Amino acid sequence: MALQPLSDRVLVKPAPAEQKTASGIIIPDSAKEKPLKGEVVAAGPGTKDEIMQVQVGDVVLYGKYAGTEIELDGEKLLIMRQSDILAKF
Repeated sequence: MALQPLSDRVLVKPAPAEQKTASGIIIPDSAKEKPLKGEVVAAGPGTKDEIMQVQVGDVVLYGKYAGTEIELDGEKLLIMRQSDILAKF
């Protein structure tokens, strides 16, 4: 990864949005909800006050409006503070 987050920030690759419902109805692009789950692809070293609790490869849950969306090598990613992450799997 060419981009290395600083301090307590992490780079998250959002999970793909659901394409269809459980009953088989196809969801149009305009009605798809923003995913709230993703995989950590890079993590900063932390700060002296905050130790990093997530590592590369962790699957995490984050808030609906968490992070800033960036595009790197044609791939949409989110960069956010570790405190924006609600839980990890």
